[in-house]
Order: sequence, then structure tokens, then C-alpha cells
Amino acid sequence: MALLGSGDITSSMLEDRTEDIRQFILDELGEFGEKHYPKVARHVRYAQDAQGLWYARGDVMAVLAAVHGEIIAREKVGRITDKFEGLLPRGLSSRPSSLTT
Repeated sequence: MALLGSGDITSSMLEDRTEDIRQFILDELGEFGEKHYPKVARHVRYAQDAQGLWYARGDVMAVLAAVHGEIIAREKVGRITDKFEGLLPRGLSSRPSSLTT
């Protein structure tokens, strides 16, 4: 658990938060995204853990950009990224980007 950035997170809490993130991502993809991009939806649905979901964000961004445009997709992926706070090793957390200014 120390790798996750907090000793206070139990395995049950980790599992619950991971499932919440998974569902949040699937909700953002929506029915259209799941129907037209089934490979990405499967990647999200069957990711083994929070790190697997973290790495799926690039594919999710591509789908959301195709469906909604890049500006809205960035906002949605930003909300997804926020859900990972405290779940990932420090090396995997997002860093500020000059692309957003």
C-alpha cells in the first residue's frame, strides 16, 4: 500500500475506488463509445487494477476526442485523472503540462 501514496487505503477501499473509476470511464464513453469502440471499452472493463485503468486513459482520450472533439475530451479525461488521486505510485501521477495553457 505504501506504493499507492497512502498507508490509509485498505485493499477493499482500493478495489471500491478502482471500480468507481472504471464505471466513471465507461459512463464517459457512453453507449456510442462502447458500441463503436468496443476494444477500448473492453480494455477499461477488464483492466486488472487502477494502473491498468490509468494506462487506458490515452485510448479513452482518443475515443472521446473522436466523439466530442478535443476540448471536451480533455475536460472529461481531466475529470477521470482527478479520480486517481492517492491511488497510484508517485511516478505515474500526472504532471502539469504546458499544452493546457
